[in-house]
Amino acid sequence: METEKIIRLSVRNLVEFILKEGDIDNRISGTLDKDAMLMGGRLHRKIQRMMGSNYQAEVSLKLQLPCEGFQLKLEGRADGILLESEKTIIDEIKGVVRSLDRVERPVPVHLAQAKCYAYIYARQQGLKQISVQMTYCNLDTEDVKRFREEYTFEELEKWFLDLVHQYERWAKLQIEWEKRRDASIHQTEFPFAYREGQFDLAASVYRTIYHKKKLFIQASTGTGKTMAVLYPAVKAIGEGLGDKLFYLTAKTITRTVAEQAFSILEEKGLAFRSITLTAKEKICFCEKTECNPDACPYAKGHFDRVNDAVYDMLEKQKKLTRESIERQAEDFHVCPFELSLDLSEWADGVICDYNYVFDPTAHLKRFFADNVSGDYLFLIDEAHNLVERGREMYSASIYKEDVLEVKKLMKDRDKKLVRSLESVNKLMLEMKRECENYRLVESVSPFAVKLMNLLTQMERYLEEERNGGNAEQPDAFMELFFQVRQFLEIHELLDENYIQYTELEGNGRFKIKLFCVNPAENLNHYLKLGNSTIFFSATLLPIDYYKQLLSVEKDDYAVYAESKFPQENRKILIGSEASTKYTQRGTEMYCKIADYLRSTVDGKNGNYIAFFPSYQFMEDVLEEFEKLASGVELVIQSQFMSENQREEFLEMFEEERDHPMLGFCVMGGVFSEGIDLTHDRLIGVIVVGTGIPQVCNDREIVKNYFDQRGMRGFDYAYLYPGMNKVLQSAGRVIRTEDDKGIILLLDERFQNRQYQQLFPREWKEYEVCARKEIKEKMEEFWENR
Repeated sequence: METEKIIRLSVRNLVEFILKEGDIDNRISGTLDKDAMLMGGRLHRKIQRMMGSNYQAEVSLKLQLPCEGFQLKLEGRADGILLESEKTIIDEIKGVVRSLDRVERPVPVHLAQAKCYAYIYARQQGLKQISVQMTYCNLDTEDVKRFREEYTFEELEKWFLDLVHQYERWAKLQIEWEKRRDASIHQTEFPFAYREGQFDLAASVYRTIYHKKKLFIQASTGTGKTMAVLYPAVKAIGEGLGDKLFYLTAKTITRTVAEQAFSILEEKGLAFRSITLTAKEKICFCEKTECNPDACPYAKGHFDRVNDAVYDMLEKQKKLTRESIERQAEDFHVCPFELSLDLSEWADGVICDYNYVFDPTAHLKRFFADNVSGDYLFLIDEAHNLVERGREMYSASIYKEDVLEVKKLMKDRDKKLVRSLESVNKLMLEMKRECENYRLVESVSPFAVKLMNLLTQMERYLEEERNGGNAEQPDAFMELFFQVRQFLEIHELLDENYIQYTELEGNGRFKIKLFCVNPAENLNHYLKLGNSTIFFSATLLPIDYYKQLLSVEKDDYAVYAESKFPQENRKILIGSEASTKYTQRGTEMYCKIADYLRSTVDGKNGNYIAFFPSYQFMEDVLEEFEKLASGVELVIQSQFMSENQREEFLEMFEEERDHPMLGFCVMGGVFSEGIDLTHDRLIGVIVVGTGIPQVCNDREIVKNYFDQRGMRGFDYAYLYPGMNKVLQSAGRVIRTEDDKGIILLLDERFQNRQYQQLFPREWKEYEVCARKEIKEKMEEFWENR
């Protein structure tokens, strides 16, 4: 007998999905919503503690409701339940920055959420009456304003069941789709003949998902890791081990790889809704991205039409491609970006940037709000990038010069706001006088208090301007507004993983920074909302480094998937006469490196790329190489390339030519990872330098942080990130089993044990050579191929 389908849904998602209406308007800052600002957390808890012994805080509420053909399982968390004599009151707390005088009534969606909690609790406790209390608290003054209303169980039930009834048609549509999807998953086989080791890799992924664990995969290029990760994850969904997968990437180019993998499975008969979330600025129909009804016709009345647009796409089973989403948005006159977000709720797989899951200011609230877990599978591609991206997402800075600029802009506009800006500027000036380069500080709480007052004044000013018909504000003002909000949100996250410091930069700008040195705890906050996580990359060495910075668990699995390429198809050389140490840089060394490059490309006609530690270093070597470079075509990466320019750069490697071509690129740049130049499109890579980042205050802070904890600070701050860039760059040359190519490492330090310990296992065979030996070794290698 077939068991009845259970659909899980958060209370928040139910009310926001069914009851949303009106315009998109980003001029309304959203600070009435507690999720818009993490900084309300402490005040939130303070109010709960003040409510006395009859107050239960953070009460988890669940209700499984029989519907036609399925069971609806609703989940949520009431901020508080107050038992007051013979009354029961559901309390919903919202932090606001605006003056409470301007809060005249509860926000309808907030009230609806509280009414759902009231219905669930009253039903479970057999109550005939129950009250709902909306508690709004000002985050600056800590003033509180409450609205209370009493309901009979009958009127709540009528309202609630009508809400559920509106959702039923959507649920039935999804159930029918999932039946078709699961049937297709069971029939879909792995689309290729398994490469050696690929089946074991796929089996490891499936076992990890089955046991609800995390897995770290170091898989060299050519192991087929994308399909080996994606296929078992899809299979797991078919077996009920997850209901949605998130394929997370750091760069646009790796999203394309995931899209291609889904397409290959679909060609084999898989029915699976996958969607790629495109950045708002890229998919917006307007010349300038201004999300309000005055500037954008698609924003006006968007929420009145968007559900019809979504239902139409799902019912007609249209593919959720960027092109089809844009057409649907045009047809229904809605925002394409917001439409894609709504469609993601009904997708089986979501391909997106890291920030849609992990960024506290940009994550998808529909999936990750209220700490309600889901049966999500997280597949994190190029996971080595998540360390630095995590640090960025969970760090925040405020610059004194930005505060001063906005103060000047507001000078004749608003005295209260100017006074608040002056107060912040004055405190920053005091801190600047105590800072010569950078200075660690124990606490920035006094500064955060000043910022809270500033945010209140900025919020008030914005609202008064909007009410007066002046919605447009200077860019500098809005940028500072969002920076202040972010700083206060990050301030709520401070723990032992953070360092707080001030810095006087070389250009004279002064900042206060909350620096997240180890992002693992913050990342885990979101990862624990899913079932399982697979971290995978071609360069995840040393594995313990990534475990330390990406996970808080001690029992995570790890797999090393070795390359199965024939060793004889790859030649690895280390140049003994080259160095990129600062003490040895100069014309003489640039000439030596240029000579290595020339000798390499002379070994065989074909396409090569040289990767350099910086643009300046690249230009210095290029100047010397051009003196030797007759007969070699050059293609050079520039610092600010558009997408079209990047495509044109890569297209150069498609052309046939009767002379060698050498690309000059930068390690860690857009061409050093995620690009596939297979077969004879690229036959050699020269990596100039060890990739070690320049010494800077952030790096020194990381070094000292780990040194103080008994770990090798230099390795964490410099060596591991640098070698990752080296391995990524070198990985461009051998992409398929049939590829043949050379890797030349130009820095004498590659002969040192601490660097060679980080070489992949398949690099065990290498030769050290001088410049005069290069051409001969190249010719010898290619003659035998």
